Amino acid sequence: MNSRHQSGLTLIELMVALAIGAFLMIGAITVFMQSRATFRITESLSRLQENARFALDAIEPDIRMAHYWGLTARTYLIVGYSPANPSALRRTPTDPAAPGMTHPCGTNWAVNLNEAVEGSNGSDPWPWECAAHAGTGPPAENSDTLVVRRVSEDPAAPAANQISIQSTRSQPGQIFVGATVPGGYSDATSATHRLIVNGYYVNQGGLVGTPSLRRKLLRTFGAGIVDDEEVMPGVEDMQVQFGVDTDEPGTATRPNPNRGSVDRFVNPDDPLIDPTDIAFNPDAEILAVRVWLLVRAERTERGFTDTTNYVYADRDVGPFNDGFRRMLVSKTIYLRNARPAS
Repeated sequence: MNSRHQSGLTLIELMVALAIGAFLMIGAITVFMQSRATFRITESLSRLQENARFALDAIEPDIRMAHYWGLTARTYLIVGYSPANPSALRRTPTDPAAPGMTHPCGTNWAVNLNEAVEGSNGSDPWPWECAAHAGTGPPAENSDTLVVRRVSEDPAAPAANQISIQSTRSQPGQIFVGATVPGGYSDATSATHRLIVNGYYVNQGGLVGTPSLRRKLLRTFGAGIVDDEEVMPGVEDMQVQFGVDTDEPGTATRPNPNRGSVDRFVNPDDPLIDPTDIAFNPDAEILAVRVWLLVRAERTERGFTDTTNYVYADRDVGPFNDGFRRMLVSKTIYLRNARPAS
């Protein structure tokens, strides 16, 4: 009977098999590590986009509704603006303080309806008398501020220490404080709306060092209460510019066809829109707001260095040369209720 011989792998065959297996393992590990790094980058960028989108979504409706006073979009139809009238409530910062209205953010900060949107080009010096939120660090250097004034979209019953506007299409409206609507208005032809004032700014971050977009909200006025809340953490800078219509208004018989469109974008401190500046143009009307947000990741990313130079608005910053990933987003928002005289 023939015997059957069994033979194993030779050393050379074993070495070749190990080499092929090692190359396959190295390739698999490389693909895994690259996929993991790509996932981390994608997740970081997605989070930045989500945060940026949320911050813009929080600001956009507010800006879009600026200059809305209820049944009218004409600011001059809200009566009470007269420096000679001591009981007037609608006032500018250069007018005497509205009687009975103490306010921590500055003289007539809430009732300056003539400027439905206003801002400061940088936060140094800090433009408001009310300080930035305690515990979250000082305002971010060179970051702009933005104030939006309007009324609530839906009518709201007046309340004690609440500023409201009684608006109507058929007669001048009235700004007032308290739970009693001024006399002479009919429920059928007028509506009461709560005054809304929001001031947006960026702080440098508190103990954890994360900057954030914040806003001051007008609550009640008798005690001068203004809340301060966080809108979105991770916002490192905010810049704004105003889209201005500089064309002269026409007349009833000869309207100006160019009136009602943006001619240029200017910084918030441009003399063109500053009522206290000698170069102020009383015909200039703000029709749009362009917002830039520089959003930063919550934590550093291993192996990443931000070497980008960011150029936007009147800013030129970077490179930061740190491990935080950043994203710059911008949006131009048109004021739905800004209707300059033609």
